[in-house]
Amino acid sequence: MTYLTIDTVVKSFGDFRALKGVSLTVEEGEFICFLGPSGCGKTTLLRAIAGLDLPTDGRIEQAGRDITLAPPEQRDFGIVFQSYALFPNLSVYQNIAFGLENMRLPKAEIQERVQSLLDTIGLPDSGHKYPGQLSGGQQQRVALARAIALSPGLLLLDEPLSALDARVRIQLRAEIKRLQKELGITTIMVTHDQEEALAMANRIVVMNHGEIEQIGTPEQIYYQPATPFVARFIGAMNFYSAVADEQGRLRLGEHALPRQVAPGSRHLLAWRPELTRLADAGQGPALRGRIRELSFLGAFVRAEVTVDSHPEPILADLSPRDCNMEQLRPGQEISLALPLEHTHLFCGANA
Repeated sequence: MTYLTIDTVVKSFGDFRALKGVSLTVEEGEFICFLGPSGCGKTTLLRAIAGLDLPTDGRIEQAGRDITLAPPEQRDFGIVFQSYALFPNLSVYQNIAFGLENMRLPKAEIQERVQSLLDTIGLPDSGHKYPGQLSGGQQQRVALARAIALSPGLLLLDEPLSALDARVRIQLRAEIKRLQKELGITTIMVTHDQEEALAMANRIVVMNHGEIEQIGTPEQIYYQPATPFVARFIGAMNFYSAVADEQGRLRLGEHALPRQVAPGSRHLLAWRPELTRLADAGQGPALRGRIRELSFLGAFVRAEVTVDSHPEPILADLSPRDCNMEQLRPGQEISLALPLEHTHLFCGANA
């Protein structure tokens, strides 16, 4: 059931168009991530949904109600910012209870609700503490509890984990995902962290220059990128320029891809480094090259391989299961097996 509808929303700041007619529908209970580089428009879109920056044009509906020009206090949402935005002079209990007290709810009901939320976020005995006495991860938990205290229909998360260190960030994203699923609350999160989006979202909205490049599940975004931008932005990707011959065949090195295209057409071939393997010379489709650099990345070694007439090195993520890692060295000539069936084609694109 559609909960939020964004219809051709435009946002201009003077002559600059931060949003260029963005359209999107969000289903009830979904966890959506707005993903993209700095300046792509993702935070502007979130602020338009919250009423903090009203759209220049277009329409926004929440639960069938037009909220395009409604002030924030007339919208049904809770919001969590990167900076936590807790009241430093109020205790954890008072921070969470703030909105409930403004609603003039009975004291006993407020106490029950706040304690329930403290239990939910894993801080049952911290109600008497002040924000300055908590770690960054704990403060963000409190900010999350405050945002959902009034049981809003929509939860907005603006880069909520970017100020935390890597270990806490991984732990907290799992907790947020669990909490969102448990509550069934429709959630939109802004992030520039692709791993975060892939791990948390039901669907990802990839944005660039105020427009949506692709909307899809994490699997669709990763394995079926719609544009070269998405392919480059989500994970590592190899790119190889090719021109079709007179028979409409594209060649990767000396090998033709198993698909036909228009004769003479230009394409950008793309495939993931983890799908590239070492191969013996003459053993099926392969590219010959020389190892330029090896980088140890824990579960695998990333080999940068220089291939003749190709401006960028080909990346191959090699695991101990695939080869003898101790025998690899810079300057070594190797042959890379090509995953032709997993190669993406972007027509007319340039590397």
